[in-house]
Amino acid sequence: MRGFPPPPEKRPDLTNWDLAPFNRWSFMNMRKLFPTSDVKTNYEFVRPFSYDLKHIDAVNYTDQVGEVVSVSDFLKKSYTDGFIVISRGKVLYETYSNDMLEDTPHLSQSVAKSMVGTLAGILYDQGVIDINAPFVDYIPELAQSGYRDAKISHALNMTSGTRFIEDYNTPNSDMTRIDIASGWRPVPPGETQPSIREVIMTLPKVREHGQIFEYRSVETDVVAWVLERATNKPLAELTSELIWKKIGAEHDGFFTVDKEATAQADGGYNATLRDYARFGMMMQNNGRVGDVQVVPQNWVDACSVGDHSLYGKPYTDTCANGAYSNFWWVNNIELGDFMARGVFGQMIYVNRRTETTIVKLSTWPDYLIPSFTKDALSAFRAIINAIN
Repeated sequence: MRGFPPPPEKRPDLTNWDLAPFNRWSFMNMRKLFPTSDVKTNYEFVRPFSYDLKHIDAVNYTDQVGEVVSVSDFLKKSYTDGFIVISRGKVLYETYSNDMLEDTPHLSQSVAKSMVGTLAGILYDQGVIDINAPFVDYIPELAQSGYRDAKISHALNMTSGTRFIEDYNTPNSDMTRIDIASGWRPVPPGETQPSIREVIMTLPKVREHGQIFEYRSVETDVVAWVLERATNKPLAELTSELIWKKIGAEHDGFFTVDKEATAQADGGYNATLRDYARFGMMMQNNGRVGDVQVVPQNWVDACSVGDHSLYGKPYTDTCANGAYSNFWWVNNIELGDFMARGVFGQMIYVNRRTETTIVKLSTWPDYLIPSFTKDALSAFRAIINAIN
């Protein structure tokens, strides 16, 4: 996007904005591409960081092909835009690249799911929703969909039996249909753009609920619908009131929205590196920020465990002893470390045992690069071992 105006071949459009090389610009300029809804912070309650900077660049780990790699080289080769390590309340390492700055908002992709799962835990604790209740108790119109006999907890753990084909940028897949509804993809010729909720209503049931874990982005959009219906508030306002203002965020965040102003709950959240870190630190600190219990500790505990028996391939290829719980990935159910993850390399990694939070924001050249995910987890382990 250099020049005034940039030449046509350099400009992102709805067919390519999230693909290389365009995503290196667009993930940090989402407001210039899509309509959004603000998640306000409280500028009178910004929690500053303490710093105790360490030479983490030189920490080494062994990658997937057996080579010894430094953290510095890992960050370069994995298209990192922002990276921060915080341990025991102090920032040990913080770096930016690809023109990202401290105040640059970055698309989180599916890290947004963990935000929605955390909101569900807060509202469950408040008695506003019952995660063990069926969806139709809150949204009767879902009786016409594959969610007609599913419970909210099925979606939170992605074990519903509702069909959703998670094939990215593939014509006619359910994921592409959600992207079209969100305004993230062009409407096919001769078709009318649906809303996110209209796509949800078309999804059929293909198996009994609760049988297996299968990653499906739409589960987050359905849960967000419940949260909004139960509170009569939009998702951006709920996120602001219940999370963003309470963690001491430095900047406003924002969701991208569809034509009905429905937030793209499954992947449309944007924030700065430091504010993602504040969110991760709150979870690392058992849901507390200072003297304020933002998220009930029993919900945080539940996000660090899960039913491994429902968790099979291809997910075990990355986290062999993992699970999925309340829209969080459990890296190892025995160790209890958990994370928020999004395509193209977005990660918030929480290790409560060592009081460590690591955030990585990236613009990979493809949606999923398993070797990059495995290398990131190896690098995180090496960093945690080095600082402890």
